[in-house]
Amino acid sequence: MPLTEQSPLPDIEAILALHTVKRALVIGPLAVAIAWLVGGTNSAIGAAIGVVVIVLNLLASGAVLSMAARISLAAYHAAALFGFVLRLLTITVSMLLIARLFEIDRIAFGVTAVVTYLVLLILEAMAVARGDERELEWTS
Repeated sequence: MPLTEQSPLPDIEAILALHTVKRALVIGPLAVAIAWLVGGTNSAIGAAIGVVVIVLNLLASGAVLSMAARISLAAYHAAALFGFVLRLLTITVSMLLIARLFEIDRIAFGVTAVVTYLVLLILEAMAVARGDERELEWTS
């Protein structure tokens, strides 16, 4: 549906987050399988929790940036800058808390979280650069 003068712009950030989460449905099980092969069940559980932490972080990012974009450009910039730092802090605190409360493979947990985060961001950036994300064509 083309945008009209009266229709709002789509929430680009939320759409990007959802695309990234869809890719996590492929990357996540692959990361868990690799962790299981390398370190067994405990590593697979740690890897699965690492993937979930990253997916929740990406969804929160999309939601916060979408809400800020509806407010103003200054709010969007503030949410992008401070939100990134806050989300990294949230990832760190949640990972430390989970590792402290549960007996999981901390190395698998941490490595999977970092690698999953980077792989998902790279895949999404490549898809946007190639033009694969057609619903992001809000300028035409």
